[in-house]
Amino acid sequence: MTNKITGIAASNGVAIAKAYKLVDPDLSFETRTIDDTQGEKDRIKAAFLSSKADLEKIRAKAEESMGADEAEVFTAHIMVTEDPELLGNINDKIDSDKTNAEAALKAVTDMFIGMFEGMADDNPYMAERAADIRDVTKRVLSHLLDKELPNPALINEEVVIVAQDMTPSDTAQLDRRYVKGFITNVGGRTAHAAIMARTLEIPAVVGSEVATKEINEGDTVILDGLDGVALVNPTEDEITTYQAKGNRYAAKKAEWAKLKDEKSVSADGKEFVIGANIGTPKDLDGVIDNGAEGVGLYRTEFLYMDSSELPTEDDQFESYKKVLKSMDGKPVTVRTMDIGGDKHLPYLPLPEEENPFLGYRAIRISLDRDDIFRTQLRALLRASVYGQLWIMFPMVATLPEFRAARDIFNEEKAKLVAEGTPVSDDIKLGIMIEIPAAAVLADKFAQEVDFFSIGTNDLIGYSMAADRGNDRVSYLYQPYNPSILRLVKNVIDSAHKYGKFAAMCGEMAGDPIALPILVGMGLDEFSMSATSILQARSLMKKLDTKDMAELAAKAVDAETNDEVVALVKSNVSAD
Repeated sequence: MTNKITGIAASNGVAIAKAYKLVDPDLSFETRTIDDTQGEKDRIKAAFLSSKADLEKIRAKAEESMGADEAEVFTAHIMVTEDPELLGNINDKIDSDKTNAEAALKAVTDMFIGMFEGMADDNPYMAERAADIRDVTKRVLSHLLDKELPNPALINEEVVIVAQDMTPSDTAQLDRRYVKGFITNVGGRTAHAAIMARTLEIPAVVGSEVATKEINEGDTVILDGLDGVALVNPTEDEITTYQAKGNRYAAKKAEWAKLKDEKSVSADGKEFVIGANIGTPKDLDGVIDNGAEGVGLYRTEFLYMDSSELPTEDDQFESYKKVLKSMDGKPVTVRTMDIGGDKHLPYLPLPEEENPFLGYRAIRISLDRDDIFRTQLRALLRASVYGQLWIMFPMVATLPEFRAARDIFNEEKAKLVAEGTPVSDDIKLGIMIEIPAAAVLADKFAQEVDFFSIGTNDLIGYSMAADRGNDRVSYLYQPYNPSILRLVKNVIDSAHKYGKFAAMCGEMAGDPIALPILVGMGLDEFSMSATSILQARSLMKKLDTKDMAELAAKAVDAETNDEVVALVKSNVSAD
């Protein structure tokens, strides 16, 4: 009998394939006293050699799919397997304690990990070294216990991935030729896994709670990313039905593709801008292929996260230059370094905080560590002559924060001009609206900034005091709650009152429920995952701005999130 699992529809499409469980096996073991020490030393040697062979395959795959720089982490792991000191210490432990290979491995690697972590404050490289040893230990242990460790990089047949969650390193290894979709226990539409699925253009269902318990390795899975459903071991009739559903969606996509070179315009002729959110210059192909009218959010923190040290001014300059040139005069909004919260740099240790999402992050770090901030601004200023640059400061809560950031920008601009370095005279400076205080004070900010970009992912979380990654309170993550809509409307109205530009770069911008309301509110730019652009443009063409203004007024005056959803569905036909 078919098992139906429901979750959150996070990325559109239908996939039918075997399940691949991305779940670590149980690697627990018992410490034993042994007589045959040579036998245990032979076991550990064989496990190290097998681990090295695994890592060489993974590195080759990563280099092919992600590039040499990203594959370097696996080179570091290979070096650990080749370290004679590490293996020698384990062998000595086996001899001295007459203990089994598993126990000797754990005792020695725990010692090294502790030692390197103890030096991490003075030398950030040591934190990376500790992480490398921890990863390799898990792999060696899996070979000792004869248990298979999941390797997403080595998948070579069509599968649907089943996981508790998908980390950035997991998704970086996915080959879309084989990975047809994924389902997770946790997460929502704004989770990293969901955003990555949309970027890869594969269906995803998240927040199912039970996927890893109820789906076995090799089960046939129908994954419906349109309605947030998975069918486990379906009947032939169900497979036929969902194949037809997938074909209908593919036909829709083909229709949307015809809109690639058309303007984003409402049914009554009002023009909007639909831009794309990107993480690295590698995302530009998708941006151009989907007809984006600009980059509404360039998340520069990936420059920092993908580097083993603070990226240099020249390295940053080259990245910004590439994006600006590639967009050929279309606006590019670059968010300055947004580190902190759940985004960490091994080489930039941050203080331990009870609640890092409310702590030392983003613009707060930039203003404190202005050496890092000035380097980034100089790189941006130098790149500005290659396109239309908009710079956005994240996590701004107060006017003095924006003014301080603007002052540093002006100082670095004056220095470059004095040096004879060409700099654009038409750079726009704005802030990301993601803190309720800034949204409420938008009328004051609008008199000083050039633009707003509303970051709804955090704005919703902060407004509802609910962590979107916490399953117990995820019901409070309500993008259509009238309280959120009122904040958004206040930001848009404040911008327009002072002749300023209002954009949105949170996932809400590409949401088919939210989009009609935002059109009615007069939002100027909708920035979203590149793969959502053509669908949004298609929907926009069916919307009359006067009718949507009436809809928006009713939505703002509603009482609940569900009431707003019902209101939109009754007034806007599904695309």
